[in-house]
Amino acid sequence: MSFLKKIVNKHTISLLSNASMPLIGMVVLSLMAHNLHKADFGNYIFFLQTFLLTDTFRTGFMQTSLMKFYAGASKRQAANVAGSAWHIGFIITIVFVIVDLLLYLFFKSGNPDVVATLKWFGVIYLCTLPSAIASWLLPAEEKFNKLLILQVVNQGGFLLCILTLIIFHQITFETVIKCYLANNIITSSVAIFAGWSKVRTIKFRTTKSMKELAHFGKFSVGTSLASTLLSSSDTFIIKAMFPVEFVGIYYIPQRLLEVFQIPIRSFVATAMPELSSAVHRGKNDDVARIMKKYAGMLTVLLIPIAVVSFMIGGLVIHLLFGNKFDHTPAVTIFRIFICYVILIPIDRFFGVTLDIIGKPHLNMIKVILMLIVNITGDFIGIYLFHNLYGVAIASLFTFLTGAIFGYWQLKKHLNFTISDIFTLGYRELKEVVNHLLHKKAGQENRNTL
Repeated sequence: MSFLKKIVNKHTISLLSNASMPLIGMVVLSLMAHNLHKADFGNYIFFLQTFLLTDTFRTGFMQTSLMKFYAGASKRQAANVAGSAWHIGFIITIVFVIVDLLLYLFFKSGNPDVVATLKWFGVIYLCTLPSAIASWLLPAEEKFNKLLILQVVNQGGFLLCILTLIIFHQITFETVIKCYLANNIITSSVAIFAGWSKVRTIKFRTTKSMKELAHFGKFSVGTSLASTLLSSSDTFIIKAMFPVEFVGIYYIPQRLLEVFQIPIRSFVATAMPELSSAVHRGKNDDVARIMKKYAGMLTVLLIPIAVVSFMIGGLVIHLLFGNKFDHTPAVTIFRIFICYVILIPIDRFFGVTLDIIGKPHLNMIKVILMLIVNITGDFIGIYLFHNLYGVAIASLFTFLTGAIFGYWQLKKHLNFTISDIFTLGYRELKEVVNHLLHKKAGQENRNTL
């Protein structure tokens, strides 16, 4: 077997799948930053964060619970769970569509961008349901190659739309929103006709399965909403206390952190089925080992990336977003973010493990506690520094709080230490590298014979 075939597995495909969306999204954001006025760019970011917040309610309510009950289930039970998820997802979507319609009809605003957001929000939310459900089911089935295709269709299509608007000089806040809608209609159509969303399973839904999903989801949705608010609350506070241009300035370093989220999402996607399987077998030692392995490997892997990012952050921002952001706080904010990025893998896996071992309420408490620290820290930071740096510094204390609380709670159920995470992570990462190098060397030797 060739070296290429050796390295193409569920882990590398998951990594590529999770990398495609944020990387293409970064290109889209770069194009917008270059071609939109700063105010329009800030309004788009505000729309995006608002949509993300409501989408997080749906995703948070369904994704983790669907993974827990769908992965490893029999074919009949899996159809039951998928159909029940469709029913709950449709109910949640309709509620938000009705709220948006009422706001559009009765809320009068002199801001045309707010009117445009309300006009298209409900339609976009409804059209994204099939692709959202497909994006939850495919990782549960470990079909990361199909998830990759779905994500490339979504982000790649949006990129083509933005390029078309730029070429014909038609890029405005509203035309971008219309492209966002059209692209999501195409993506959901692909998910339906390819059978990835499993819309036909809705006839297999049961009240029992819906109650199980809802019971678990009521905790995970709180976790997801609070987690999204960790970043979007910064946006809302900045928009309320600074000129709208500052929203885009702060969002740029936030978005650059997607470089670190790529391997984190990939490792989480591949670790969750393993963790779930170990929990079902009642193997707490395996749960702890899997958690330590993935969290440790990620942390060790991100250290050199963080060092390089700290040094070249200014150059990257200039190349991606243009010289209009050269003399803004964006570069310094990005470097502040780098100082706490090493905490993110540990915090994330502490939260995921709490969910999988059946303690989603503890993970929800952890994230809500982080949100409280973040909002409080934002206002204290603005009061002390009178600029965006205070908001960025608050994030350091936010993730430190999450890591401490997660460790404290997991220690009650699993036997591990922080040093175990780094030790096992380094050893596992070293073994992976040696394995790949050994396979490559063996392949080269065979080719010379």
